[in-house]
Amino acid sequence: MAKPFASSTDTAAKEQTLEVLADGVYALTADGDPNIGAIEGEAFVVCFEALATPVAARKWLARLREHTDKPVRYLVLSHYHAVRVLGASAFDAETVVSHEITRDLIAERGKQDWESEFARMPRLADGAESVPGLTWPTLTFADRLTIDLGGDRGDLVLQHHGRGHTEGDITAWLPRQRILFAGDLVEAQAALYTGDAFHREWATTTLDRLKALGAEQLVGGRGAVSRGRTEVDAAIEQTRRFIQVMLDEVGSVLERAGTLKEAFEATHAALVDDFGHWPIFEHCLPFDVSRVWDELSGVERPAIWTAERDQEVWAQLQG
Repeated sequence: MAKPFASSTDTAAKEQTLEVLADGVYALTADGDPNIGAIEGEAFVVCFEALATPVAARKWLARLREHTDKPVRYLVLSHYHAVRVLGASAFDAETVVSHEITRDLIAERGKQDWESEFARMPRLADGAESVPGLTWPTLTFADRLTIDLGGDRGDLVLQHHGRGHTEGDITAWLPRQRILFAGDLVEAQAALYTGDAFHREWATTTLDRLKALGAEQLVGGRGAVSRGRTEVDAAIEQTRRFIQVMLDEVGSVLERAGTLKEAFEATHAALVDDFGHWPIFEHCLPFDVSRVWDELSGVERPAIWTAERDQEVWAQLQG
């Protein structure tokens, strides 16, 4: 029997937890739903991620306003996916920041991604009619951008560490507090979505660079906050292992001239015992394996996901 499409039947509300990680540093986690964060400067706030709709974002901002009334000067987008960016208008930010490639990806495939992700995860599209259109960054960079937080608050370093979850992922790093907002480059006990990924680079140099920062707290794209070096390193290595198992299993099937369906079944079998209980595992895996298959077959850049392509891949692999 075919499984229900993606997260189309996941309609139960998730419990949200606002955590204060350090003075003026906040994270909102939600039982495997997308995480979001904020960092206070001396006279302003930097928000990290925007959620899927302005309605959802306003609920987060109402909770943040219980801690600070400073204006949002910067809204940082870690990458282009719809459930991370389409709530941006609610922040009324002076500047919307992303990697320069993220802006290109929004132009190239943002509309298709919007339709794809809202169909995959309808519960996250809270107040979908409130989205005014695609979110466009107003400030982009290639490698590194440092924001002076003012006073004695230190710097916030935005950085591209290499291709991974997408071509244009960036992180937000507080060197003084040793806190890292990793976006979807790291998941803490939540399944990885890798349908737009560069798996080989992600599993090696990109994660190596993140680990070398020596973060003592890490907010991944989903899952609980990792606290202490042991938990931080574990989250990074769990992420690496998930990717490496997919590369190994799909690579083996390709070597013996097997099929994409066989690659999916082998990968599912190899991952399910350790990772199958993680949020959105069944949802993500068909799209993940499809991209690994393409990448190992020589397709350099991910194919654009459309609502129609989503259904075709799902029917082929989860049917």
